[in-house]
Formats: sequence, C-alpha cells, structure tokens
Amino acid sequence: MTVIVQSSPKPAVSRFQGIQRDIYIALENSEQIHHYNTLHELLFELLLRENLIKAANQMHNSQAEFAPFTHSKFNPEIWTKTKYGYVLKPYIMPSDAILDVFYNSKEYAFECSTAIVLLFYKAVLDSIAVSRFNTLFQGLLVWDWNYDQDLGIDTRIGRDFIPGDVVYFYNPDFDHPIWTGENAVYLGNNQYFGHGVGLETEQGMIEALNTLRKPGATRDAYLISQHSRLNYKYLSQFARRILS
Repeated sequence: MTVIVQSSPKPAVSRFQGIQRDIYIALENSEQIHHYNTLHELLFELLLRENLIKAANQMHNSQAEFAPFTHSKFNPEIWTKTKYGYVLKPYIMPSDAILDVFYNSKEYAFECSTAIVLLFYKAVLDSIAVSRFNTLFQGLLVWDWNYDQDLGIDTRIGRDFIPGDVVYFYNPDFDHPIWTGENAVYLGNNQYFGHGVGLETEQGMIEALNTLRKPGATRDAYLISQHSRLNYKYLSQFARRILS
C-alpha cells in the first residue's frame, strides 16, 4: 500500500471516477509511499492534478501560439513586457490575468516552460478560493521558469510518473536553443501535452523533437528521469471548501 492517510481510513478506489480514479490508482501503484496527514490533503491532490490535466487540454485546444521571447506576446491590456518577462499590471487581479490566457488565447504566444507555469497557475486557481489565489500570487512575473514561490514546485529524480506530473524530453542535438527540449504534462495512459508539440505519446514527442535537430545529428531526443510537482499539502489549506 503506497497511499497512507494518517488521520482517516484510506478510501477505496471505487470512491473515485474518471481522471481522479486514474490518478489514485497511479498513486497506489507507485514505487514511493505517498503519505497524507488528512483525507483532505489526498483529495485536494487528486483535484489539483485533475485540474492541471484539464488545463493542459484547454491549452492544447486554444489559439495560443508557440514563440521565443523575442517574438512572444501577452495581452498588452493585462501584462507589461520587460527584459525579464511579462509583469502583471498593478490594477489587474491575478485570477483575471490567468483566466485571460485561456479565454483570450489568440493574444498570447510563448514557449513550453512558460506554458507549464501558466498551467500550474490555472490548476491552482481552479482548485482554491479565488480570494486566496489573488492574495498568494500578487505581482506576477511570467516567463520561462519564473514563478511565485507559493506554488512550491518540487523536482525529483525518477520515472515514477503520476498523471499531473510535469516531465522533460531532452533534445541533445537541437538545431535551435528553443528546441533544447520540451516540458510536458503527463496526462496518463502514455499521453503527454507540451506546448509547441501538442498532444503526443512518449514516442510521438521524441519523433517530433527529432525533426528539430541540427544537420547530421546522431542522438535521439529522450524522456529524462525527472518529474516536477506542486506542493499539494501546502496549497490544500487554501481550498475553496473542506474536502471529505
């Protein structure tokens, strides 16, 4: 048993449906022990992972384009471009800014690491009280791996991926620095979403990156043994309601 709930009986898998069921089964089958102080912490993790997967599918179906920083764009009514990234205008609520990326996606173009951070923010926004989100994430600066420390992103070694983890496909013989690799959300069932490549299997991601190698390249792209996760336990205290 790799799921341990300290203060409550561990729920049966039959309790869960759809994406959350797949996530729970993956946690149960994990090589690592997943320990929760309360049932609320476990249920919040399932919710947040599910919302990250949903956000990834939303971005996949959006009109947001792929672009390096020099050719990037964020809605100028919401964000100000600086040499470090895009800063939220002081009179805009963080929640409104993140929603705009998805609801007004034609006004946006960014690369894959920025996409991941935006997906993290969207998943958290969909999982906690809006007022708490706006308190936690004031003064957003977005580009590449710039993110607010309250996200608590934790990167670990290993390929014990759980749906909702973020992984990295490395492209050692890249033709252009923006294709050094692809950050992607693991959706489960050998499906990954990476902004710029799209929705693909592991092999599909590798084949796509292999088309972006320098002439005469001999090394294939590959999925590295690493995954990144949010700080679910910390963020669970800001949930909209008590989960039980």
